[in-house]
Amino acid sequence: MAQNELTLRPITGPEELPLFCRLPYALNDELADDLAAGRRRPEWMWVALRGDRLVARVAWWGLAGAPSLLDVFDLDDSASDRIDVAVRLVRAAMARVVPAGTRPPEYYRLVPPDWRADGQHVADRMAVLGRTGACLLVERLRFEWRPGTPPHTSSGRLLFRPPHDTDEILTLMTLVLDGTLDTHSRDDLTRMSPREAAVRHFDDELAHYRSPRDWWRVATLPGGAPVGFVTPARNDYHPIIGYLAVLPAHRGNGYIDEILAEGTRVLGAQGVPRIRAATDLGNTPMANAFRRAGYVNFERTINMTWDPVDS
Repeated sequence: MAQNELTLRPITGPEELPLFCRLPYALNDELADDLAAGRRRPEWMWVALRGDRLVARVAWWGLAGAPSLLDVFDLDDSASDRIDVAVRLVRAAMARVVPAGTRPPEYYRLVPPDWRADGQHVADRMAVLGRTGACLLVERLRFEWRPGTPPHTSSGRLLFRPPHDTDEILTLMTLVLDGTLDTHSRDDLTRMSPREAAVRHFDDELAHYRSPRDWWRVATLPGGAPVGFVTPARNDYHPIIGYLAVLPAHRGNGYIDEILAEGTRVLGAQGVPRIRAATDLGNTPMANAFRRAGYVNFERTINMTWDPVDS
């Protein structure tokens, strides 16, 4: 093979993980477990090689045998033609990984909180995906809580109980979409009804938590009327505050702090080493609630999407 000849291909299997991981990224340590658990497949993990040199790589993550997130995408930042090479790689991989006639999975990139101070590598990746038709959907804040953080003092205004059943949670999820500040939810609502959006979110995320659903909490007034809910849980990687919301009629009363405190308490009682959570950069009420509860913004994400395929 000529030294300058470019090869675009998926990895052959776990034995090529050392090759795939020559480019650094925060998720490298998770790739072997993901492959073993079926959350990744070799045919979803593509490399661009110039001889033995890894010039770019791209990989998808997914459940139930289908890719649902493009979450690994890296370039050799020293390569002068890295943008053009990466565009070729992404297009070639997408043609094989993404089923024809479907919307490509969202791109998700972990970045430092101050990434704009030295963000050329982030800008390069966004430029590549922009050339394949993607655009920025949202920037999100990632938070972390650690044991020893002073607990929130409850006012006693709310009571908490597990949800009665799945339908109750879906009903509450449907109601809170009225006036939501969450960009993903607002995007869903351009294509489906609130109930359909709630069901999709439940099926794609909440249904896959690895923890008991009796950890979840519905917040009520003393008379029993629901005010909001929270789903403290474990996903495949961390203890998390998966979903937290206040019903429209009860927003602006400070209930968000008590609901978050309850979710944090439930997980803290399990002896977890940390709790992860996230919200949109533009969702100021939720971000401020995390900060008041002692959660630290340790990271951000860049989320990009492609336009839906016309049906």
